[in-house]
Amino acid sequence: MDFFEKHRGFLERHTALLLDSHQRMTGRELLARSGDAAEDARHLFEAPFVVVSGGTEEDQILNYGNAAALQLWEMDWDTLVHTPSRHTAEPMHRAERAAFLARVREHGFVDDYSGIRISKNGRRFRIQQATVWNLVDASGDFAGQAATFGCWEFLEG
Repeated sequence: MDFFEKHRGFLERHTALLLDSHQRMTGRELLARSGDAAEDARHLFEAPFVVVSGGTEEDQILNYGNAAALQLWEMDWDTLVHTPSRHTAEPMHRAERAAFLARVREHGFVDDYSGIRISKNGRRFRIQQATVWNLVDASGDFAGQAATFGCWEFLEG
């Protein structure tokens, strides 16, 4: 069984949450929808831009990363979905990141975020023009936060 088939139910549900929340918060579609949940999930997973999300835990744990995110953070799926999202930033940038995420939670989304992140293997990179938004389920309950960006550059040292 391939990765997509193994996780198909989750990927379909979570993709719908990501797409619906992004549209609701920003007024824009993240991805053109096909009307088929499996196809939408596969397209988002294979998109050429990064999409990553985390849950509602006090110390938020990542719960989704598309193929671009997995490659950028140099993680496989099982590692990513057990990683506290704070570990995607260097320790010196974590307080800034936490304050930013609190602001997103209060305002719904921010669409011009830039910041320095770090991969599992210590590779530093700057993300640019990221959109970060709240995930809200069908009942209107907060379900975490997500980010997407297509611009990043690796940094020296």
